Amino acid sequence: MSDVHASRERTTVETARVGHPLLSLALAAMMDDVGAHSGAVYLLAPDEPVLEMAVMAGLPRSFAAPWERVGLSAPVPVAEAVRGRRLVWVNGEEQMARRYPRIAVVLPYPFALAALPVATRDTTYGAVFLTWPGSHPPELSDRERDHLTSACDRLAIRLRRAEDEGRPVLPEPDLSAPSATMVAGTLGTVEAARMVARLPYGMCALDLHGRISFANAATAELLGVPVSGLLGTQLWASLPWLNDPAFEDRYRAALMSQHVTSFVALRPPSDWLSFRLYPGTNGLSVRISRARGVAEAEHSERLEGDGPGRLVTINHVLALASALTEAVGVQDVVDLVADEIVPAIGSQALLVLGSRAGRLHVLGHRGYADPHLVERFDGMPLSAPMPGAHALTTGVPAFFESRRQLEHLYPMRQDTPDGLNAWAYLPLIASGRPVGTWVLGYAEPHPFPADERSVLTSLSGLIAQALERALLYDAKHQLAHGLQQALLPHSLPSIPGIEAASRYLPATRGMDIGGDFFDLVLSHGRASAVIGDVQGHNVTAAGLMGQIRTAVRAYTTVGQAPEEVMSSTNRLLIDLGSELFASCLYLRLDPAHGTAVMARAGHPPPLLRRPNGKVKVLDLAGGPLLGIDAAATYPTTEVALAEGSVLVLYTDGLIESPGVDIEDALADLGERLAAAGERPLDALADSLVREVGAAEERADDVALLLLRATSVG
Repeated sequence: MSDVHASRERTTVETARVGHPLLSLALAAMMDDVGAHSGAVYLLAPDEPVLEMAVMAGLPRSFAAPWERVGLSAPVPVAEAVRGRRLVWVNGEEQMARRYPRIAVVLPYPFALAALPVATRDTTYGAVFLTWPGSHPPELSDRERDHLTSACDRLAIRLRRAEDEGRPVLPEPDLSAPSATMVAGTLGTVEAARMVARLPYGMCALDLHGRISFANAATAELLGVPVSGLLGTQLWASLPWLNDPAFEDRYRAALMSQHVTSFVALRPPSDWLSFRLYPGTNGLSVRISRARGVAEAEHSERLEGDGPGRLVTINHVLALASALTEAVGVQDVVDLVADEIVPAIGSQALLVLGSRAGRLHVLGHRGYADPHLVERFDGMPLSAPMPGAHALTTGVPAFFESRRQLEHLYPMRQDTPDGLNAWAYLPLIASGRPVGTWVLGYAEPHPFPADERSVLTSLSGLIAQALERALLYDAKHQLAHGLQQALLPHSLPSIPGIEAASRYLPATRGMDIGGDFFDLVLSHGRASAVIGDVQGHNVTAAGLMGQIRTAVRAYTTVGQAPEEVMSSTNRLLIDLGSELFASCLYLRLDPAHGTAVMARAGHPPPLLRRPNGKVKVLDLAGGPLLGIDAAATYPTTEVALAEGSVLVLYTDGLIESPGVDIEDALADLGERLAAAGERPLDALADSLVREVGAAEERADDVALLLLRATSVG
């Protein structure tokens, strides 16, 4: 991402407009070339890793309100396009819901989307997205890909040239004005208006922002408002009985999908009207008529609206609510708020505080150049005369529009050198009790109008619920992780004639704790090894794993043969009354004679690499999983273990992954073992788990135990 940092230092984004509409022309040309019906250009902010929308076309900007400012780490297409420096294609609402559920919650309509970076070889300037109706083919054509890629490359070159010439590239007015097209056919505009005026049903035209640009006399009669009172207004603003998010949703659905939509509304006291919306790339035509035979029951409960601007509020709340369902731990909550909300509302710093034993505790922060400025809050008594403590203990938010206002109410012995000049302290209340405070910092003085305070307060409730769950999860996770670490061996004993190495990787889903275990035991001159996997990923599985490992050690110590160790452990598991099962592989090693005797209980077969480099999957006799049948027997198999041989014991998490055949995965593991088997054992262990260790998600734990036969002397 060095090119991204370079671009932030060198690209200047202001709020004024320059004369040459570089971005608007480039966006319009792109949309025209590939038949897209909307799009936007983003530029990287100069001093922070944030994409800012510079111009939008084809749709009102309110549709994209949650993504006007996007953090580079946010899970949205434009940010992903910049991170990967590649085209991102989403072919419809199903794929959008699967890959970007936060966008699908806010815009649940059938449309396709492409996002591309605007970048030269060494500098990223921003990104572009374009959308098509849901009728677009599921794949971009080669022609469309080539046109879009070339257009973004050309735009990047122009931005670099403007930068070299010292011309700042600035945000431009959105391209949402209707185009100057002729009325259908050969009719002039006057005659067309006369024709529409004679129609017995209402006809009106809306621009992309929902404002009425034309209405015939029948529209005025049906709606009960003169034409002069309708022109230039939005339907839901002019008519209180249409002031309903459900009706606005139909308008948004028509524009996003470019499909005809309709709805029925009640004009008080008893007139039901039908609205049919015909979308185009420059607005909508609306046909209004009386709805025949509509029952009163068809009219759903209406929500009280407070104006068209509330769409932004609804979108932000929906986007964050969807995102927070994915948060697991406290750090996840902090990262989501920092990546999704802080950029969108224009804040520059975030601090999340909790409480512990009557004192403040810093849960996370972002945007502070000096972490020591944040650390001063850690351990501060809740009784301290500080706004963070006051908000947490009282549950009352506090907004400070300037440093002078803050220091007037909370006199400080010295200035706080955090570089900020406005703050919002918002309590996080969940289940009727405060769980923390989130603090927003602004670089410049910042007014907090009533609607913004309402938005932030609403968001606080969502964040508080997620934080309460995350705090509980982290506490349980620390307990479970500590239990598991205590039950696994911290080191392997030194055994003459045997070199050993092990690796353990926890799952990345759920509690990150499971029942995989391994051990190497030296007792009365006899060496034994065991590896196993208890079903489940929770504290119960980890506890049962500890019991099984202890039992195997005990049965080994008293001198039981391998088949007896397995049978005794099986009966113990059944006697414990657990509903969980376990797989297990037990080995009695004899380095002096170069042999190993193995007993298997439903466990994946081990791999053996011989000194000549050939790898074999050992076909061992065995019995059922432990904990199923008290009368089960576990026959043994003797395997030659010549000096230089490597035995690979593992759990199924090493070879099982979605969409991959187990036989293929096992063959791949064997090839890697054959190629790297001569390396030192620790290096070999690292190479065998490298691929699964680098995976973004692991559905299961991975345990690996390597044994190499060496010279006994």
